Amino acid sequence: MPDDAAFREQIVHLLKGDQAHMTFDDAVAGFPASAMNTRPPNVSYTPWHLLEHLRITQQDILAFTNGEAYVELRWPEDYWPAPDATADQAAWDTTIRQFRTDLAALIALARDPANDLHAPVKHATGDEYTLARELFTVAAHNSYHIGEFAILRQVMDTWPPDHDK
Repeated sequence: MPDDAAFREQIVHLLKGDQAHMTFDDAVAGFPASAMNTRPPNVSYTPWHLLEHLRITQQDILAFTNGEAYVELRWPEDYWPAPDATADQAAWDTTIRQFRTDLAALIALARDPANDLHAPVKHATGDEYTLARELFTVAAHNSYHIGEFAILRQVMDTWPPDHDK
């Protein structure tokens, strides 16, 4: 297997969002619990819905790459909480904790040289589904929605006063 450690670390940086993209932890830091179930103007979901969508999608891709017991989700209904679902503090904390846990597992997959980044995912229906492709998909999806979450915070005025510093 080629020495692709530098490539693997670039994937890790994309997953973490610690270079050109805001990190998940920076986006959620200090978010007021009172706003987790609030629908911003002209938006059909809440901040918690958006974070839960991130968690569900990331967990789905992790399960897909891991294989054997994977059950395909239905789009879009299985990738979002019900429109009327709400979260309490425990659900909010669980969403954030599970997102971080699954992200750490994806980073471990990326870093492990025993995982061939370019080989097709074992149970996938096409050769285009490689570990690298799935990791890039997670990174792009997370980056998009973390940026969206940050904009929702701006619209909802939920950033702490010292956010720009």
